[in-house]
Amino acid sequence: MPSLMRAAVYRGVNDVRLEEVPIPTIGDGELLVRVHTCGICGTDLKKIATGSHSAPRIFGHETTGVVVATGRGVRDYQIGDRVMVFHHIPCGACYYCKHKVFAQCPTYKKVGATAGYEPSGGGFSEYVRVMDWIVSRGGVVRIPDGVSFEQASFIEPVNTCMKGVERLGLLPGETVLVVGQGPIGIILSVLARRCGTRVITSDLFPQRLTIAETFGLNESIDASTCDTVKAAKEMTEGRGADAVILAVAGNGLIRPAMDATRPGGRVLLFAQTQHGEAAIDPASICVDEKSLLGSYSASVDLQKESARFVLGGEMELERLISHRFPLTESIDALHLAAHPKPDSMKVVLQPGSLWKDF
Repeated sequence: MPSLMRAAVYRGVNDVRLEEVPIPTIGDGELLVRVHTCGICGTDLKKIATGSHSAPRIFGHETTGVVVATGRGVRDYQIGDRVMVFHHIPCGACYYCKHKVFAQCPTYKKVGATAGYEPSGGGFSEYVRVMDWIVSRGGVVRIPDGVSFEQASFIEPVNTCMKGVERLGLLPGETVLVVGQGPIGIILSVLARRCGTRVITSDLFPQRLTIAETFGLNESIDASTCDTVKAAKEMTEGRGADAVILAVAGNGLIRPAMDATRPGGRVLLFAQTQHGEAAIDPASICVDEKSLLGSYSASVDLQKESARFVLGGEMELERLISHRFPLTESIDALHLAAHPKPDSMKVVLQPGSLWKDF
């Protein structure tokens, strides 16, 4: 095995460079995974754009690949295993874990996968070191034969979406409006429909609504030509949706999302991951009894269900991938993902394209 590898290294605000770095050294209980596919997540893009994290770092956490080395004491994984890697796993014992708020667990907040530097996922590289507590607590998922690395790379994002949908407590027969039909919005929509609800989708790009239709999401609002709030009310006998999922990061959409919700309904913020301020109508929460909810990151309680959903092919998630880039073109990939086009959906990096034996 060589001593150096290529990686997309974050060096500061909007500054990512393709560099050669040392291949990580693993310790007892750890794994070294050669990366095949890593999806580009909006949270990584926000960190790069805002400089919220110290540099240097190697981001990327929607990672799949092949185990190429095992540390002493590892018995459940073998060299050659095809795997997906979670980068966060909670302790299971702290105050927050006992209250099922796993994303607030101090251990969960530590990142357990790295390609070097401060652990930050590391999937935007050729090799990733998976730390012992990730390995020992079920954070490494085997990919069955016949399931692609691309399909399996959606396990972590699907988990986050399942957690958000669970947070809403959807009931069969309810109407759910999902604002935003990028890859995450479509996954949220499919999962909401899976609960027996009626799903209405909304997006500024008609092309994305067309893609959503191929997943059976046939009721939609073209936000480029009409008022989403007005249209949602017209489609719900004037009440508004029982629940609205905001799968778009713009804080300016929080107020319209609440306006599109019926009295006593719920709004889920799914993409508001940056701190700041936003305008809301407090009377809509007090007088109209609407609930404003949030959901962030994954839930360890949903790992098995999310893996079954993805690996069982309940949704053809590979179809959400519009662009595949080799690691050598990682800068272009990150730029496209940060500046999506009407016809661009999920963008993935594929360091595995450098290898002939994948």
